[in-house]
Amino acid sequence: MTTPDIAARRVRILGACAALVVGALTLTACGGDANANSSSSSSDSKDDKGSTRTSTAKIVISAKDGSTAASINTTGVQVSGGRLTDVKMTVAGSGQTVPGSISADGGAWKPKAQLERGTKYQISATAKDGSGRTAAANSIFTTVSSANSFIGTYTPDNGTTVGVGMPVSFDFDKVISDKKAVQSHITVTSSSGQKVVGHWFGAQRLDFRPEEYWKAGSKVTMKIDLDGVEGANGVYGVQKKTVTFTIGRSQVSTVDVNTQTMTVVRDGQTLKSVPISSGSPEHTTYNGQMVISEKFQQTRMDSRTVNLGGEYNIPDVPHAMRLTNTGTFIHGNYWYSRSNPPFGRQGTSHGCVGLADVQGAQGATSAKWFYDNSLIGDVVIVKNSPDKTVAPDNGLNGWNMPWSEWVAGSAA
Repeated sequence: MTTPDIAARRVRILGACAALVVGALTLTACGGDANANSSSSSSDSKDDKGSTRTSTAKIVISAKDGSTAASINTTGVQVSGGRLTDVKMTVAGSGQTVPGSISADGGAWKPKAQLERGTKYQISATAKDGSGRTAAANSIFTTVSSANSFIGTYTPDNGTTVGVGMPVSFDFDKVISDKKAVQSHITVTSSSGQKVVGHWFGAQRLDFRPEEYWKAGSKVTMKIDLDGVEGANGVYGVQKKTVTFTIGRSQVSTVDVNTQTMTVVRDGQTLKSVPISSGSPEHTTYNGQMVISEKFQQTRMDSRTVNLGGEYNIPDVPHAMRLTNTGTFIHGNYWYSRSNPPFGRQGTSHGCVGLADVQGAQGATSAKWFYDNSLIGDVVIVKNSPDKTVAPDNGLNGWNMPWSEWVAGSAA
């Protein structure tokens, strides 16, 4: 998961002394106006007729002076008719410098990193025209606050290689009322040419997938252009970036509860048949297509976190891979009875799919082999279980929804 937002912080309002400093800066801007679009000359000259000529350099600061919802992504400075000579950006009040750089042609300046939400900044910029005349501009502004903005935590991450079942999934930190506006500013395309459609699960989750699994080896590009998009009344997006990821080889593993085996198929060829132990008759395993969303070499499993009693609390479950949000994993099991191994014979788990393993996640076990040969985004299909089919929004499992219903849940 990626949470691209930088944590918001509050900055105290300038006191009277700071106001005097701002006043002084405003006067140096010539004309007593700190408007972000203003520019002025401090190096006037006269032409051959004796008329005063001001600098032809015109500075524009994107965040207007006094604005309270400035972008944390696109705030910067541009100049026409000249070159920037100096730009200083600080956190108002503290005076902390915000690093940035002027472009090679002198026409623009931008911060080195994304700004923080709900923070007051000051920019002072100077430029010169071709005759050496100077222009200056200033702006004091506040970036959009956390209360008035939203972000989407998304998966998969940029630059990753994932399995053919991996959807693009966004979880927004605010309720989205204008779903069309938000969805229309996120585009997902594949080099395979597959049509990709978004589907809303409620008001805070948006997933994208094609009708069938992604084509192995394809490249997927996700363009997020939510900066300034109003997702709800007075609540604006702050993200603007492009994410690319690669679809790896095709691996789909099928668990048959009737035979207590899992058949692993890669690129159409069977790699291995692995004995497993599914859920017990009292705690059955979901049917359906489930996508591996997380991998842990070892993790704690506590029955109380999945609304069971104190039936188990295992601190070092080996080779665990998450299949649902509600606690279904495919994982190693080292605590089984050596005199009566259940694998390939009967379901004994609390709903997970168990494979033979050893404590410490070491050794040439079935669980380690499957863990090492699995990617985030690989598909595990469970069939012939007495349980129901897993819900499409329980994990990254939208493949269990018919395509017509999926498309109907799009707002674009």
